[in-house]
Amino acid sequence: MSHINKKITAQFFLTATQPCPYLPGREERKVFTTLRGRDAVTVNDELSLRGFRRSQSVAYRPSCPTCSACLSTRIPVEGFQATRSQRRIVSRNADLSRRACAPWATEEQYGLFRRYLDARHCDGGMAEMDASEFAAMIEETPVRSRVVEYHDPAAPRGRSLRGACLTDLTADGLSMVYSFFEPQESRRSLGAFMILDHLEIAREAGLPYVYLGYWVPGSPKMDYKAAFRPFEVYVRGRWRLMRDAAEAAAAAPRGPAPFDAL
Repeated sequence: MSHINKKITAQFFLTATQPCPYLPGREERKVFTTLRGRDAVTVNDELSLRGFRRSQSVAYRPSCPTCSACLSTRIPVEGFQATRSQRRIVSRNADLSRRACAPWATEEQYGLFRRYLDARHCDGGMAEMDASEFAAMIEETPVRSRVVEYHDPAAPRGRSLRGACLTDLTADGLSMVYSFFEPQESRRSLGAFMILDHLEIAREAGLPYVYLGYWVPGSPKMDYKAAFRPFEVYVRGRWRLMRDAAEAAAAAPRGPAPFDAL
């Protein structure tokens, strides 16, 4: 369990409720604050320890009126052991080269992002995102961020990008803010590969955790996150180590998600 050692002094707000994108028939609401000024990095670091996520200059966490299914999830680097199938995924992508870039959007990134959305999330909330909105997602960051790109060296220049992840460097790990990849190369399992490679990056840097965002038991869109075991979920004000999805789902609180004290 991470030690939370600072009291957050920030103004928090609640969004209006809207249909949940993960579980049919449920409503979603978030609590959020803005990240600004010279304290943005510190506030983001401390809020990430409390299950918050970053989107541009906002840190948010679910605070739903009737549900608390969303579980903030992270992988302890030292405790993780790749399965045989995960080791095969790493092997299949050994030809790719990794490049960590400043958070600056490119045409090649946006082209890949559009192919990914059109194939995987054509009915999602980001489906209509244009190039300027994509650039804002990548570039509007008040914290330490990088775009980690994965290229096929054998492909023509300008068409070699196979996957990318907007990644934040926090005080105790790497936070995978948003990843996208080439949908036509399903054999590579690029989404899983990028998580596995971020675990390796964190290991090399001596960072203890890789943050995956929210896992929602019962949502097929989120099942992949529970494949990286053991993992930790943020439940009732602390991080708890889970051996598998069933244990985590059983530990999840029932009823509305409380906005507990910071």
